[in-house]
Amino acid sequence: MKIALLGATGFVGSRLLREALTRGHQVTAIVRDPAKLTETSDLLTVVTGDVNHPEQLAQQLAGHDVVLNAFSAGWTNPNLYDDFLAGSRAIEQATVAAGVPRLFAIGGAGSLFINGQQLVDGPEFPANIKPGALAARDYLNELKHNTQLDWTFFSPAIEMHPGIDTGRTGHYRLGTESPVFNAEGRSILSGEDLAVAVLDELEKPQFSRQRFTAAY
Repeated sequence: MKIALLGATGFVGSRLLREALTRGHQVTAIVRDPAKLTETSDLLTVVTGDVNHPEQLAQQLAGHDVVLNAFSAGWTNPNLYDDFLAGSRAIEQATVAAGVPRLFAIGGAGSLFINGQQLVDGPEFPANIKPGALAARDYLNELKHNTQLDWTFFSPAIEMHPGIDTGRTGHYRLGTESPVFNAEGRSILSGEDLAVAVLDELEKPQFSRQRFTAAY
């Protein structure tokens, strides 16, 4: 498979890149600063690109089987909400313009439902990540209206961050609109196993034009 990956230098994107290359896929990593990319492989092509230039981005995406969007606008960015939406929309626009049939977007857990309420609307949702969670939720609602692309949206487990030391186990359980909890009542997944779940879906699709989630 020929994968165009946005966000390859981030926490999630770097793990997606490693998993894709390990499985033998050809990956084009489109990054703002190639110097930040440490992964090397004969299967890897590194391209300097920017989501703020969708016409150029469309040219870079052309010829791929899927666009894997792990774009991040930066959690400490004061303009996080607007920048995340703008970047996600530009990637979607460029994917359509490039004629790539498939778009896979990594979002957040905030749009998952518990007892009919989305997590991001709860009173205990962390204020520091709320703008990003709201942006990801609003983008998912927009993406649902796209009838041109075979899209998939992934919401990670509630606990999915640096410091989860389970590494790559290759095991996870799937859900759709609600978090997946373990016996201890935690929704948790490592970045490495997130990448496993995403690449499994890319290789054997189950969630065309749907959102799904995964956790242990």
